[in-house]
Amino acid sequence: MSKISPCLWFNGEAEEAANLYVSLLPDSRIDKIQRNTVDGPGGKAGTVLMVEFTVAGQRFMALNGGMKMEYTHAVSFMIDCADQAEVDRLWDALLANGGQPSKCGWLKDRFGVSWQIIPSALPKYLGGADSAGATRAMQAMLGMVKLDIAELKRAYEGKNAA
Repeated sequence: MSKISPCLWFNGEAEEAANLYVSLLPDSRIDKIQRNTVDGPGGKAGTVLMVEFTVAGQRFMALNGGMKMEYTHAVSFMIDCADQAEVDRLWDALLANGGQPSKCGWLKDRFGVSWQIIPSALPKYLGGADSAGATRAMQAMLGMVKLDIAELKRAYEGKNAA
């Protein structure tokens, strides 16, 4: 286990968020739910205070801190996706029920947490040996919301969109 793990702050949605996140990737699970023993800032006695969970082998904690806190893109969670099907599945799951898409593969889920849904192929196109191709791929990416691997490849190779 890592010595450092992110703690995400929620206002009553910690368990709901943790359940969403563990549903996304293999090697994910709820590890422990701690309930409030007394009424306090995190909620009434018996309600969820903290959820310890693992997503793709990475430990997290979700805390019901008692008030709404805003997340920014300054901290985000990047998911390395094997193919377009995984990009599409994760993109749709994280946007469901009120998420907000951004640009270049970024989004905020319905809890306001920022994610980058990035295909593994992206560095090949943005950092490839063909600098003109890398420039075209970068320009294509800058015009995208959800990343499209086939379009990035076409741009890198200098081919027009289908």
